[in-house]
Amino acid sequence: MLNYYSYPHTTSKEWVTFVHGAGGSSSIWFKQVRDFKKHFNVLILDLRGHGDSKPTLKDTFNVKYTFDSITHDIVEVIDYLKIKKSHFIGISLGTILIRNLAEKRPELVKSMIMGGAIIKMNFRSQVLMKVGNIFKSVVPYMMLYKLFAFIIMPKKNHKKSRSLFVNEAKKLYQKEFLRWFKLTSEINPLLRFFRTKDIKIPTLYIMGAEDHLFLPSIKNIVSKHVTSSLFVVDNCGHVVNVEQPETFNNQTIHFITSLKI
Repeated sequence: MLNYYSYPHTTSKEWVTFVHGAGGSSSIWFKQVRDFKKHFNVLILDLRGHGDSKPTLKDTFNVKYTFDSITHDIVEVIDYLKIKKSHFIGISLGTILIRNLAEKRPELVKSMIMGGAIIKMNFRSQVLMKVGNIFKSVVPYMMLYKLFAFIIMPKKNHKKSRSLFVNEAKKLYQKEFLRWFKLTSEINPLLRFFRTKDIKIPTLYIMGAEDHLFLPSIKNIVSKHVTSSLFVVDNCGHVVNVEQPETFNNQTIHFITSLKI
């Protein structure tokens, strides 16, 4: 089972589950846990191969990761803790896992908060992934990761986010990085399906105004999906919860508490 940390609240019955992105860990939510545990029961976890969720013997023989298998890891923790329903907050690739979880087990999901969400790979991000696929076996993975981090978060004020994710990625094994990278082969059809289907679960997209790769497609999807809303954070890049934690926390806590579910 994945490594996780839970913070029970003395009176609240609401659960909030945080899902990090590729190369991160549960530690990226440290500025959220402090505020959220004042209001809700909180669950943070390390995805397989990340943080303290070390690769198992089973993973050694399971050469291919899929979005479904990684989503199942999250559900396994939810079921183990007997959490009947939760609000889910994700960042970057974690938003794809949350959306996939909502498709597979909608009864578990009260709402979705998607930070730095990925709903479509534009031309630049497609090229980035293809270049990575070509060189992934010959170029040290940290060199590739640093390049990706710089392209996604290029500005001076994104430096803190870049550094955090690069430092977390250093804890990954080379094989683990390659397994996660191979997920990109199934990402396009999955995102295409998500774009065409409004799942009717309250969803808040919270995006940095400088998230140049992903913000345009989110604006488009929010205009089509009636249960979705968008909040854009000024002077902010892809990793909104790290760059602008106070704004992120205020907006997301307000969103959850305003829901009449």
